Amino acid sequence: MYDVIIIGGGPAGMSAGIYTSRARLKTLLIDNYSIDAQIVMANKIENFPGFHDGISGVELLEKLTSQAKNFGIEIVSGEVTDITKVGVEFDIKMEANSYKTLALIIATGGKPRMLGVPGENELKGSGVSYCAICDGVFFRDKKVIVVGGGNTAVGDAIFLTRFCTKVWVVHRRNELRASKILQERALSTDKIEFLMNSKILEIGGNQKVENVLIENVITKEKSIIDCDGVFVFIGHLPNTGFLKDILAEDEIGYIITDDEMKTSKEGIFACGDCRKKLLRQAITASSDGAIAAYSAEKYIEDIKNIGG
Repeated sequence: MYDVIIIGGGPAGMSAGIYTSRARLKTLLIDNYSIDAQIVMANKIENFPGFHDGISGVELLEKLTSQAKNFGIEIVSGEVTDITKVGVEFDIKMEANSYKTLALIIATGGKPRMLGVPGENELKGSGVSYCAICDGVFFRDKKVIVVGGGNTAVGDAIFLTRFCTKVWVVHRRNELRASKILQERALSTDKIEFLMNSKILEIGGNQKVENVLIENVITKEKSIIDCDGVFVFIGHLPNTGFLKDILAEDEIGYIITDDEMKTSKEGIFACGDCRKKLLRQAITASSDGAIAAYSAEKYIEDIKNIGG
């Protein structure tokens, strides 16, 4: 029996775990290692307070995990298959085990959104990638295409110039959404070329990426670019499918919470990139986690006071 169970081991989940464990609440964190936390894909995080020279996503997550363990959090790996509530207790079922808890914090993050074009699924892992830091080194002296116009797309396009001889950035709008500083860096890099108002119609290749078919969304003109890889950064979808309509969600699947991270079901809190919010960054995920932990602590206090 736990006071709190946290599902998800990214910045939101680990930050929540630091706060609950430090509050001497018996805490279990369930991390599905088959789903990479988005933060591990970040080559360098420059806007997380306290790290003047920046820090990689992997390093930051390692520090958060170590800190949570120092306060006594328990961590197990696996996939949650069902959540039920009887009285004030939640029963969290996994493939091999089940656990009981008074409060539940959902911090499952998101997953990359796919283009949904011919060739993408067939060539995934054979030139199609969603993580530059994971796969960039495999494209040394190659030519690649980056799809997207946000911070991740532009930042990773810059990162890929460390290995690649040419990087095309394909964006379907006429303006980038990335921060001005990233735009300035990318525009000053000779290896990067921007293809605005454009989208990919098809990824071609025999067993590996060889080319892409691109269409200008304004003129409808089509062209083929020979390349060795395609990196897709067009947003994410929340990892909330396992909830099976337990909680109120928006049309995409993001969990709806209030400012205290309370969901539509009493005793369940949500934080980080799996919830509906304005800004999805490591710092806001950690902030969400702290608030969710504090709300869970107050909820548990109320239950124990009533029961006692």
